[in-house]
Amino acid sequence: MITRIVLLALALLAALPAYAASTDAKTTAKQLVAPSDKKDVVFIDMKYGRILIKMHPELAPKHVERIKQLVSQGFYNGLPWFRVIKGFMAQTGSPYGGGGSGQTIPAEINAGPTKRGGVFMSHGKDINSGDSQFFILFADSPHIKGNFTYWGEVISGMDVVDQIRKGNEGNNGAVDIADRILKMGLLSSE
Repeated sequence: MITRIVLLALALLAALPAYAASTDAKTTAKQLVAPSDKKDVVFIDMKYGRILIKMHPELAPKHVERIKQLVSQGFYNGLPWFRVIKGFMAQTGSPYGGGGSGQTIPAEINAGPTKRGGVFMSHGKDINSGDSQFFILFADSPHIKGNFTYWGEVISGMDVVDQIRKGNEGNNGAVDIADRILKMGLLSSE
């Protein structure tokens, strides 16, 4: 019982910097995003602060719709950044470090840029097996062009993305003690 209380207290203390950063980030979000655009912006609250992602339904309508569904269900809350490769990308969207929500989406390969801050849907060997997993690019990555569905871009919080704990290079970026998404939601619902 005492162990649970101590762990809960430690978790609350760890969340305090995120709360303070989140308050500032909420103010920033209001300044960055026009009210009419909020329906296509998701936020990811991390212990380091807030990430804002502008979704592009005009390029990947099925993927954006699926992300919105999962976000509204609270699917991403608490999920780990389980695969993070320094200089390349940070991946999340699986409760198990593999797999996803159980609903695949056909690829919507488009002309979205493969630059730092780009957000892409992950998939298995079959390009049409995208589900709930996605990744954010740390750096420009032209080598992925035409292989993944681009559905968004980070418009604020790349400094937060850069702080996500990196994985083991020898194990394809697998993260032993992963950072987790505190909350992911639609900006329009705040």
